Amino acid sequence: MVDPIVKPYVTFADYLEAEQSSDVKHEWFDGSVYAMSRGTPEHARLSARIVWCIRGALPAGCEVYSGDLMLYVAEAKLSTYADASVVCGPLETITVKRHGKSLGEGVTNPSVIVEVLSDSTERYDREEKFSYYRTLSSLKEYVLVSQDEVAIEVFRRPSSSSPGARWECEKARAGGSVTIRGCTIAVDAVYGTRD
Repeated sequence: MVDPIVKPYVTFADYLEAEQSSDVKHEWFDGSVYAMSRGTPEHARLSARIVWCIRGALPAGCEVYSGDLMLYVAEAKLSTYADASVVCGPLETITVKRHGKSLGEGVTNPSVIVEVLSDSTERYDREEKFSYYRTLSSLKEYVLVSQDEVAIEVFRRPSSSSPGARWECEKARAGGSVTIRGCTIAVDAVYGTRD
């Protein structure tokens, strides 16, 4: 009988150090490292447009970040990259240093996280990843942008502090709009269908 191959545990510091010189983004999940898939041109276009639309509508004190921003979810032991993030108020990070040199930092207080759905990641983004993101007390809204249809979903943290309270969902299609951080975002502006 052949023993299964066991991958060694990768510390968060080792992950950050390797990430600095990598041409590919990786997700770190409790000691395991996974390469993140590259997006299609449509994925990249929608990611850029949602950042542009949100940026122009955010209230003072909020800043939007591209998919290059690393997020760190302490409770889930997860470090990942969303397609866009919004932080309202001061930026909070976890910074790891080795020999006095910063290996990198992950943002720990996003108010909004945006994922552009793809066939290969939709289930993960909707289920597991969303469950990890929900552990962030700062997170108020989780936005899913579809590639398969002109549709945006915004999940909002319930006002009830009850642990079993369900997140509310707002969904809009072509011609409609969604509210993100209190600002109206036209679906058509994100998809470029009515400029």
